Amino acid sequence: MRRYARKLHAGRPALVLAPLMAATLAITACSAPGADPVTEDDGDTEVSTELGSDPITLEMYAETGFPLAKALADEFSNQYPNVTFNVREDQFTVIVENAPRVLAGDNAPDIIRLPTMIDLVSDGLLKNLDPYFDAYGWDSFPASQLEQLRIADDGTRGSGSLYGMGLGYSVTGVFYNKELAEQVGMTEPPVTIAEFEELLAAAKDAGIQPIMQFNQDTAGINFPHQALQNQYGDPQEIADWIFQKEGATFDTPAALKATQTIEKWAQAGYFPADANAIDYTAMMGQFQEGNGLFMFNGDWESGNLDSNMPGEVGFFLFPGETADASHVAMSAPNTFGVGAKAKNPDAAAFFLNWVHTNEKAREISVQVGGSSPGGPADLEVPTAAEGTVLAQTLAASGQLAEENGAVDFTANATGSIFASAITPELQKLIVGEQTPEGYVQAVQAQYEEELSR
Repeated sequence: MRRYARKLHAGRPALVLAPLMAATLAITACSAPGADPVTEDDGDTEVSTELGSDPITLEMYAETGFPLAKALADEFSNQYPNVTFNVREDQFTVIVENAPRVLAGDNAPDIIRLPTMIDLVSDGLLKNLDPYFDAYGWDSFPASQLEQLRIADDGTRGSGSLYGMGLGYSVTGVFYNKELAEQVGMTEPPVTIAEFEELLAAAKDAGIQPIMQFNQDTAGINFPHQALQNQYGDPQEIADWIFQKEGATFDTPAALKATQTIEKWAQAGYFPADANAIDYTAMMGQFQEGNGLFMFNGDWESGNLDSNMPGEVGFFLFPGETADASHVAMSAPNTFGVGAKAKNPDAAAFFLNWVHTNEKAREISVQVGGSSPGGPADLEVPTAAEGTVLAQTLAASGQLAEENGAVDFTANATGSIFASAITPELQKLIVGEQTPEGYVQAVQAQYEEELSR
């Protein structure tokens, strides 16, 4: 069995996409939850775990369509009324384009949803969180939980100083419509890729849309592509490429085979014929209307599906080539960082600590975000009602952690790889305007061009 050496953390992994914001205290100055007031001096910057009672407005730049950040901000203000949030939201692709300019501006956000980190760190636009790591005792977190959020002196990810924290730690997999599954004879989730493909064919033959997937503004088909790539080769190769390790390449047999499979699925009509005209919101609407047996997506939709399709949806981790293969899935923190020019960095760090340690905040991360809250290893993950999709995604996350199967998203490899290569090239691939060989070569060429800047 393949084993992946970089699990996200010991209780629950993370992925693609969500929120955050900051904090203050009422009446008298006090320390962050779980910490005594501390002042740390890293030689350059003093930091404090005291919030105080003075009015604070935290500037937050978050992602449209993911309510967790706003829900956490509202609860924080409820507990600490002297803190208010000025929340700006944009689509993820817009944040990718805007982040450098916004962080360099005079009104830089205190907390920002991070598209990628390496370029922002190299340009001095993100605050080094090491002093807060020491002040708050974040060494009580499983080390692997924060691994993806570290940048080394040589600019590679996976080690070095801490520059981000998660607002929830997500896992991706496959949602399925239980009624449609019954119609094609699916009594339990498939345990091999071959079984999954048999179900796709059965759905097509029955006049059921096999996979409902978006691919308009951002490449939602990258979800199934990486799910296949994770299983067709060594996920360590993918991690090395994402973390920009020397000599790593996207042009591998596993990536090519995954791309060939996506092309085959597109030609067979397993994706919507107009996938390139379907955005994320439209995909969710179509799936909730019963159009689609499967949907590749993340646990952040669990609560939404439980509300809108109660008892009608299931979830499973994408299977391997053999029934005994270890599960590997895209899993990453919904990453937020503190701007280097933030006006309230101590309050922003207080909020990030609160998100991970406060009981109510952890419940919100699960119930609204559908994801593990992360945090200290000795804190239990809030439970979900039996039989819900949320309970299934939480269980899948725990299983992925046990099997060491979390791998970051290929979309996070560089600042522009998703918008400049993965999205347009996948759009061309599924309509026959790009070949599998051309796709992997184009993605690698964009990667090399960005690293050479």
